[in-house]
Amino acid sequence: MARPPAARGKVLDAYIALLCEEGERAATLDATAARAGVSKGGLLYHFASKEALADAVIEAAEEHVARDAESMRTAAEGASVYYVRTSAEVDTELDRHLVALQRLAQAGVKAATEKIESTNERWYRCILDEVGSKDIAHLVMLAGEGLYANLALPGTWYERNFDGELDRLLELVSKIKKLGNLNE
Repeated sequence: MARPPAARGKVLDAYIALLCEEGERAATLDATAARAGVSKGGLLYHFASKEALADAVIEAAEEHVARDAESMRTAAEGASVYYVRTSAEVDTELDRHLVALQRLAQAGVKAATEKIESTNERWYRCILDEVGSKDIAHLVMLAGEGLYANLALPGTWYERNFDGELDRLLELVSKIKKLGNLNE
């Protein structure tokens, strides 16, 4: 696949940054062009509308999600531990794309909602394939989501109370996933 022109990439990065930092309403074509350091005409050359920008975000997110799902499937530590461990990683490229998708979904972009749904389904299937139990797979998903939600929020409560505890949590996930394989 050919690399996108530099200006196109700058525009897409600017749009994603605006979505993440200020939300979909603030991510106007004018604001995106200004943030990218291009003219509005330059933006429109690459993206004819906000809808085209949203489509590009969804497409770019798919590339990150596909790589993550493959890493999850092949992780030596197993899909469950991988999922929870990577849920503690905020401000990554994958995270930026997922936040941008959430902002688009909140604004009513159906394709973004569908991408979030299919992403969660991929992760769930990877975990379920490993643990063999729907209940354990749900528990792992909820642990990862809870960890991410606490780390993504401003404030330090979670950091003060659980700093350095990720390794212990991952050990628990390893123990819990074994229960799923025993009970099914």
